[in-house]
Order: sequence, then structure tokens, then C-alpha cells
Amino acid sequence: QISLLVGFISVNNSAWTDYSAYSYFQIVTMCDLIMILFFYIIHIFRIYRKLTCVSWPLAEFLHYLIGTILLLIASIVAAAKSYNLTGLVAGATFGFLATILCVLSMWSSYKVSCITQSTSK
Repeated sequence: QISLLVGFISVNNSAWTDYSAYSYFQIVTMCDLIMILFFYIIHIFRIYRKLTCVSWPLAEFLHYLIGTILLLIASIVAAAKSYNLTGLVAGATFGFLATILCVLSMWSSYKVSCITQSTSK
């Protein structure tokens, strides 16, 4: 998700008005980005076929659910503490955009894994 990376860079290169709010935003965006890349690697190299002890659709769904909630909270806090500084406003905006994209990813992950499996039985 490029929007997470752009939001992180926008906040990182701006003058901060509240250290705790923006460090929280940066931590959430980087952790979410790392987890998304982790799941992409799992799917690209088909590691999920070898590790059958883990319910990968459930793990991916929970990741998107928790990550989306934390990203929404971080974006709200970042928007509230931006004080009309353009870099901080841009970071919060891309945070909200990433939240919407995570919701769409969560829905498509649920749709593909749960609905497809239930209709194939």
C-alpha cells in the first residue's frame, strides 16, 4: 500500500506539533506496511501450503481488522493535531485513504476466503 508509505514520509518530513501523536502514527503505518508485505510474501511464495497449522484466511482477516482500527485511530489523532501544517495534513489524509483501502482489502479477503469456501462445499 503506497498510501501508507506516502503518509509515513509526509509526516516524517514535516515539523511536528505533537511528538506522541505523530510517533504513534509512524509506528502504526510502518507496522501495518510490514504486515501487509509479510502477507504478500506468504502468498507469492505459497508458504501457506506448507504451514497448514495456521488458518491463513483468518490470520489475514484479523490483521486487516486490527490494522484498520489502529490506522483509523492514528489518522484521527494525526488530523486533530496537524494545526493546518501541509505535511501533517497530507499524512493524515493518506492515513484515511489507507484506512479505506484496508477496509476494502479486508472485505475482499473475507469474500474470497469465507464466501468462496462456503459455496464450494
